Amino acid sequence: METLKIGIYVLCILTSAACSYLLMRGYWRSSTRLLFWSGLCFGFLSLNSIVVIFDILVFPSANLQVFRHAASLAAVGTLLFGLVWETE
Repeated sequence: METLKIGIYVLCILTSAACSYLLMRGYWRSSTRLLFWSGLCFGFLSLNSIVVIFDILVFPSANLQVFRHAASLAAVGTLLFGLVWETE
């Protein structure tokens, strides 16, 4: 069961990192700023997944929930800022 958890967490990291890379590559090619903000959002989501692994599997006695929430807030805040910035 523990191996399944680790596999799921690693897949989450790989998926969000791949999305971030593809969005940033699209930004570098087209210079569409919404791609940039979306790429940063997925970068923070991959950071969130890394912190989840550290919180649950590496340091189970430590409480890293504040860092998990901070990474999630940074991801949502970045995307929200980008969406508001692009509508003006």
